Amino acid sequence: MNLLKTTISIGLPEPFRALHITDSHIARADERDGERKVALAQKRAAAFAANGAGADACWLEQKAYAKEQGLPVLYTGDFCDFVSLANLEYAKEQFEDLDYFMAVGNHEFSLYVGEAFEDEAYKMQSYCQVQRYFGNHLLFDSRVMGGVNFIAVDNGYYRFNDGQLFCLKEEAKKGLPMVLLMHNPLHTDALFQEKMAENPRGCAFLTGTPEEMMRGYDEYRFRQQVPDEPTLRFMDYIYSQPLIKAVIAGHLHQNYEGLLPSGIPQYVTGGGYQGYAREFLFI
Repeated sequence: MNLLKTTISIGLPEPFRALHITDSHIARADERDGERKVALAQKRAAAFAANGAGADACWLEQKAYAKEQGLPVLYTGDFCDFVSLANLEYAKEQFEDLDYFMAVGNHEFSLYVGEAFEDEAYKMQSYCQVQRYFGNHLLFDSRVMGGVNFIAVDNGYYRFNDGQLFCLKEEAKKGLPMVLLMHNPLHTDALFQEKMAENPRGCAFLTGTPEEMMRGYDEYRFRQQVPDEPTLRFMDYIYSQPLIKAVIAGHLHQNYEGLLPSGIPQYVTGGGYQGYAREFLFI
């Protein structure tokens, strides 16, 4: 396991530890899911095992470490690579004996990976089915651990909505330090430039990238990722709320640490299928 260790100082009376895992991309299917999904599972599992032991083996090692160390798991999406009964049942089986809190990713709702334009309407085709297999609410939820209010918010399709903003403001009334869990990292110029340098003709895969910086995106990615007004309002609130102490995300399949415009630290952990996990110490 490629274990990172990170300390976040927020003035807690007692230290608190948790393990961040993200983007395992488990790819399973069986005869109940049909031949097309069985073939997809074989293809995707091979792709995520190309540079390592395989997604399943990496996950089991990370899970074993969390249980041995007594660490709750903060998961930020894409445990399942696509919607299948085999994937969802495996997720339920793996998480039911684990202390975890989860923000959902885009792949949890992907029916065939890239076969259609994926947005909120697309997500809702499988949302009810997927939600039944996970322990916390996938669109927005909160959990207090170690004196920290962890907030899981869905931005898997690059947007927030005003309902989520209302809920976040309600959480702030508790007066506790808040740490946000989300799948897609928030835009910063530094992270944007790093991602675009890797693939100048691609996109940065960030929530809230200013429209004027997206001129090189193709039509699909521009339409998918251009921020709407509720998204910008949600992000403005993050930057103005002093109780928000950090953002933890995944999606990029790489490790990154940086500061958001208001100085809030943002941490991105590499893909779980690559063996990465990040142990946070909150003090």
